[in-house]
Amino acid sequence: MRKLTVAIDGPAGAGKSSVAKVLANRVHYLYIDTGAMYRAFTWAVLEKGIDLSDEKAVRDLVDTIDIRLEPQADLCRVYVGSTEVTEAIRTQRVSSHVSAVAALAVVREKLVKLQQAMAQEGGVILDGRDIGTVVLPQADLKIFLTASVDSRARRRYLEVQAKGGSETYEDIAASIAARDDMDSHRAVSPLKKADDAIVVDNSDLDLEQTADVILGLMKERG
Repeated sequence: MRKLTVAIDGPAGAGKSSVAKVLANRVHYLYIDTGAMYRAFTWAVLEKGIDLSDEKAVRDLVDTIDIRLEPQADLCRVYVGSTEVTEAIRTQRVSSHVSAVAALAVVREKLVKLQQAMAQEGGVILDGRDIGTVVLPQADLKIFLTASVDSRARRRYLEVQAKGGSETYEDIAASIAARDDMDSHRAVSPLKKADDAIVVDNSDLDLEQTADVILGLMKERG
């Protein structure tokens, strides 16, 4: 099977990152965690106390920041300069600000160029919300991975319960619906299915079944 570029887009909670990691391990591809890149930039913004309305400060950071991904078998280590931020970017503090940061055109332009450079050689899987439409419009295979709000909320609720969290199913479902609306209507690179993307609805599929479906599509293209 030839080395493909695979784009997986879809709404929050559809399992894009999880299935991308499974696929990358199965076929020995590089998984590029684009969400981690936006989280890393958000972490840097918060660490430096930058006001997002301060365009000069944001642009200065865009021009100087060094974000690196080091994919490994079980995770992708993330660095800002020489500082590893793999765990720091997953905090609620970063999560609550990342959408606002990712909506900034100057930030997206920088990170999109970086993602495109990383994907040049093929044999890569990228997931996000605008991979097939903006980052890799010429990708060999474009997947739009989706699931009902109910399915996504149930999965997230079980994860929260397993970790001893107190968030209710209703709160999670409302948050997912709000995120869908925000991502779909933002001015810069909104969540949108590419015209040539294949829709995979995994409302009734588990992680391995979802990976099986996409792997079958990869074999057809390869």
